[in-house]
Amino acid sequence: MKPPAIDGVGASRVQLRPGDGLTVLDALCARFPAVDRATWTSRFLRGRVLDANGVALDVSTALVRGGDVFYYREVRDEEACSGVETLLHVDDDIAVVDKPHGLAVMPAGRFVHDTLLARLVRRLGIDDIAPLHRIDRDTAGLVMFSLRATSRDAYLDLFRSRAIHKRYEAIAPPLPHLAFPLERSSRLEPGARFPAMQEVDGTPNSCSRVDVLERGEILWRYTLEPVTGRKHQLRVHMAALGAAIANDPLYGGVITGDGAPLALLARSIRFEDPLNGRRRVFESSLSL
Repeated sequence: MKPPAIDGVGASRVQLRPGDGLTVLDALCARFPAVDRATWTSRFLRGRVLDANGVALDVSTALVRGGDVFYYREVRDEEACSGVETLLHVDDDIAVVDKPHGLAVMPAGRFVHDTLLARLVRRLGIDDIAPLHRIDRDTAGLVMFSLRATSRDAYLDLFRSRAIHKRYEAIAPPLPHLAFPLERSSRLEPGARFPAMQEVDGTPNSCSRVDVLERGEILWRYTLEPVTGRKHQLRVHMAALGAAIANDPLYGGVITGDGAPLALLARSIRFEDPLNGRRRVFESSLSL
């Protein structure tokens, strides 16, 4: 059983192999060379490294047969997001949260303690919370979470079967030469510069619907509907159309001001609840 979260941060699991080292400490240092031995030792001493049964391990614990080890990730001098999330809906099974720009949904890279997931775990006092989908850290708007393992697959099936309707808004340069609404379909693969994605030749694996909400003199407001859910899909498709989203330096978006956030908002989510058949519609209270 997975150990409980500590201050909103869940335990990570790694499977050690016989031969990784004489001790568990040696094995962890070998498996994660970017983390120095002193840091691992500190985690052991503070009870942040546990065996498969959730029992804290000592720095001298021998690695006999390998197996699962749990540990709690920590990031030194982690940058905190000043934005505040809004809990729009919560019931026994799901929560819908309005996320500010600059807040990561899940622990990754240099963000562990201050993520939307960790904030929600601390706020609701529930360890077993899982995001049903994700949006980029730089994107604001709606994220839906599962709060109960027994109903999780039913909600995940909505995303797998594309039975959930998501709508975004974006600010970007005009595209007067194109007829709207339109669809952009292409094959997206990792680009040469992480974490950018790029369009390549081949069978399309992504599709987005694009329409215009408002035509300004300098910038237009667009509505975007992702049919698929590839990484950076909307950002890449808008850039490929010739209208990179404002304040998106990764894909060449025009910068509207110092520190201005990416002009992309997950505006709404609509679906039929798989547990009771009720029509659910959630709208972000944020604006671009």
